[in-house]
Amino acid sequence: MTELTMERRFTARLADVWAMWTTAQEIEKWWGPNGFGVRVRALDLRVGGVLDYVMVAQDPAMVDYLRANDMPSETPVTLTFTEVTPMTRLAWRHVVDFIPDHPPYDTDHVLDLTQDGDAVHLRVSIGRMHDALWTERSRKGWEEELNKLVVLFAARVG
Repeated sequence: MTELTMERRFTARLADVWAMWTTAQEIEKWWGPNGFGVRVRALDLRVGGVLDYVMVAQDPAMVDYLRANDMPSETPVTLTFTEVTPMTRLAWRHVVDFIPDHPPYDTDHVLDLTQDGDAVHLRVSIGRMHDALWTERSRKGWEEELNKLVVLFAARVG
């Protein structure tokens, strides 16, 4: 499947951006689209290791929407790391198993980081979903997540 690619640039140290993606405490600060948060249950940062978390709807309107569409307000998620190159690249496979009336399938994601002076360039490639509607939902969710990172790093600089 072709993929979606998104990029951001942060005034930050590479180690700080890497930590946002690879430590439970930092992931819990930003992971999840608007209206959601996560609770990390396990993180084993190695090829074949997992990021195991629960995606939790926090916004009441989102909770109502999910329930109205026969979707849970809390969803366990497990990502399996397929590549871990410290400070440079992180890749993982996500089993999409939360869509009503659709069989589970895999999507692959890749994060690339590079230091450029006092800034870090982030590029994330996200596997497409099974149809245009769900691909757009995924794109929108990732845009919201990455924008949370922008806000977090702006607060650290400011």
